[in-house]
Amino acid sequence: MRKMPIGIQDFEKVRTEDCVYVDKTALVYRLVTEGNPYFLGRPRRFGKSLLVSTLKAYFLGKKELFEGLAIAELEREWTAYPVFHIDLTGVNYTDLEALKSGLDDNLQPLEEVWGRDTEGKPPASRFLWLIRRVYEKTGKRVVVLIDEYDKPLLDTMDDPHLHDHVHAELRAFYGVLKRSDPYLRFALLTGVTKFSKVRVFSDLNHLRDISMEDGYADLCGISASELTGCFQPELHTLAEKNGMTYDEALAEMQKRYNGYHFSRRGEGMCNPFSVLNTFAKADFDYSWFQTGTPAFLVKMLKDVDFDLRDFSRGITLDAGSLTDYRVGSSDPTPLLYQSGYLTIKGYDPRYMRYTLGFPNGEVEYGFLKALLPAYIPVTKDPQGFFIGRFNDDLEAGDVDAFMTRLRALFGDIPYELNDKTEGHYQVIFYLVFKLMGQFVQAEVRSAKGRADAVVETRDRVYVFEFKLDTNSTAEDALVQIDERGYLIPYTAGDRKLVKIGVEFDPVERTIGRWLENSK
Repeated sequence: MRKMPIGIQDFEKVRTEDCVYVDKTALVYRLVTEGNPYFLGRPRRFGKSLLVSTLKAYFLGKKELFEGLAIAELEREWTAYPVFHIDLTGVNYTDLEALKSGLDDNLQPLEEVWGRDTEGKPPASRFLWLIRRVYEKTGKRVVVLIDEYDKPLLDTMDDPHLHDHVHAELRAFYGVLKRSDPYLRFALLTGVTKFSKVRVFSDLNHLRDISMEDGYADLCGISASELTGCFQPELHTLAEKNGMTYDEALAEMQKRYNGYHFSRRGEGMCNPFSVLNTFAKADFDYSWFQTGTPAFLVKMLKDVDFDLRDFSRGITLDAGSLTDYRVGSSDPTPLLYQSGYLTIKGYDPRYMRYTLGFPNGEVEYGFLKALLPAYIPVTKDPQGFFIGRFNDDLEAGDVDAFMTRLRALFGDIPYELNDKTEGHYQVIFYLVFKLMGQFVQAEVRSAKGRADAVVETRDRVYVFEFKLDTNSTAEDALVQIDERGYLIPYTAGDRKLVKIGVEFDPVERTIGRWLENSK
C-alpha cells in the first residue's frame, strides 16, 4: 500500500516520506506569479495548511522538493525569500491571554532570527517592526503566510464580549499587512469564514478573495479527474475489499465525498481528509465528522429556530450574502456554506442568487446525526437509540414496532420542549427519516402536494402522512395520500405499497393513533 498523508500538513514531509501527493503546483505557480495579497476560504480538513506549507517551501527556494511536479517545468529562477509563517491552529482561544500567547509563540522564533524591538510592545507593533527590519537587512520583500486566521474568532463565537476583544486584537495584527504592502513579496490568509463586514476585513480590503474564483476552485481538495488519475491502485483495492466492481466503488466515493462546489462554474471537489482515510482503511467511513462538528453551529441553528427541512428543499441566498457572515446574524446560511455543510447546487444569473444544499452523503448524514441530540435529548437510554432499528422494523414489515419506537422518542423530550410549534415535531420526523438511509425520502413532492416521508425497502414502499393538527385524524391522512396521488410514482413494479396515516395526541403531546393500509 502507498502511504496516505493523513494528518501530514508539511509539504517537505509529504515529499521526503514518499507520500501520495495530488499535484497542485501549477495552480501554486499561477498564484505566486500573479503576486496579489490573497484570502482563501475553505472548510476544515480541506488541505489549507498543506497549501500554506507548499508555498513556504517554494518561497524558501527548496527546488529539490518539487522535482517531478508541474512547477518544476514552469519555474526557472527559484529565488529564496524570507518567509513569515503564522499558524493559529493548535490553540484553544478561551480567553484574550490565549490569543496573545498564540501570537507571541509565532513572533518569538522570528525575533530570535531577525532581532527584537523594544520590549513590551503589543503583537501588532512587533509584527510591523519585524517586516520592515527584514526588508532593511536583506533587501528582499517578505512573504507572509497566515494559516487559519479565523480560529480565534470561531473559538469565541459563543462569548460576544470575548469575541469583540479578540476581534480588536486581530484587527490590529492583520492590519499590519496593509501598512506593510511595500515590503511584501506575497501574502496569503487562509481560514474557514470570511468575517467580511466586520472589523478584521474592513482593514484588509486590498486582499484578493479567491475563495469563489473559477480559476482557483480546485486549489484545495480532490477533483473527479484527480481521484481517478492519482488513486487507481487504491480504488481497485477498495473495490476488492468491499465486494464491488471498480465502477461501483468509484460511484460510492463520489456519492459520499464529492460535491463541494466553490464557484458557480467549478467542478465538484472531494474532501481530501475523507478520501485519504477511506483509502488507508480500504473501507468507507465518515472521517470528516469524526474530527468534530462545531457545537456553536448546532446551537445557532436551535437558537434561530432554523427549519432543517430547508436543507432538502434547497436554500436560496443572494450572491452578496454568501460570503458575508455578520456576527449575531439570525441567518446561519453563509456560515454553513463557508464551513462546508452546504455547497453550491445552482445559480440564477438573472437575480444573482445561489441555491445551496448538502454537498454529499457524508456531510448530510454526519451533520443531521450531530443535530439529532439537540432536538431529541434521549435521556433514558442514550445507547438505546439506534437509527438502524427503525430500518429493521420496516424491512420486516412491522409498522407497529416502527411507530412505537418513533412515539418513544417523544416520551424522552422534556416537557418544556413539548410547547414548541408544529414545526419542531416535523423537524424530528425529518431527522429520523433522513438518517434512515439512502432509500428514504423526506417531504417528497407530487403534482398535488408533498408527502411527509417515503421509505423504500426491497419488498415495500411506505408512504407516511403525519397530522399534527388536533382537528385532523389518521383517517384524514390516508385520504390525503390517495387524493394527492403520493403512491402513483411507485405503482410500477411488484413491491407492496403501504400507506400509513398518523395523528397527534394533543393531551399526551406525542404520536397518537396510526392506521396502516396496503395493497
